[in-house]
Amino acid sequence: MFVDQVDLSEARAPTSVRRKLKPVLLWSAVTDTTQGAGAGEILSAPLIIEYPFKRTTGPVIGAFLTGLRERVLIGSRAEDGRVIVPPAEFDPVSGNDLTELVEVGPAGVVTTWAWVSAPHAKHPLDRPFAWAQIRPDGADTSMLGAVDAGAMENMQTGMRVTPVWADEREGHICDIARWIPESDGGNA
Repeated sequence: MFVDQVDLSEARAPTSVRRKLKPVLLWSAVTDTTQGAGAGEILSAPLIIEYPFKRTTGPVIGAFLTGLRERVLIGSRAEDGRVIVPPAEFDPVSGNDLTELVEVGPAGVVTTWAWVSAPHAKHPLDRPFAWAQIRPDGADTSMLGAVDAGAMENMQTGMRVTPVWADEREGHICDIARWIPESDGGNA
């Protein structure tokens, strides 16, 4: 396999660096000593990706996470009066800082959903459930949550749901273990 010749004369490079590339055989570097049975030792180097810093959550996200730990949902008020949940640090229209925090919910309305009939190990529930966008009472935006409705027939857009809080909360989105239909009495 050969690489096509590339004419760089029309490129924006200065005339002094314009030239034609020569055809190159791409697979000539792969030999029996690097591939296949009897292969020689292949050079490798460990790759460790680290982020050696910590980010503070700040006053807005920190308030949201603290609220979750205390079983309270917090949103931020945008300059146009809308309440954004989870709270935004910056106004989505103007880009200005948002500092007014508002308690919402905790119950809300399902605005859209998708049914998961075969959950896998990384899902929040070990039985069929719905991923749903839930707009908490008093909010103008929705947040993602797992709704434990029992069966797909029990799910519908516009249904009211309430959160089931984790027994041990630590200020993490998983402090909401799941959402359940209010028609179930709001009991876990």
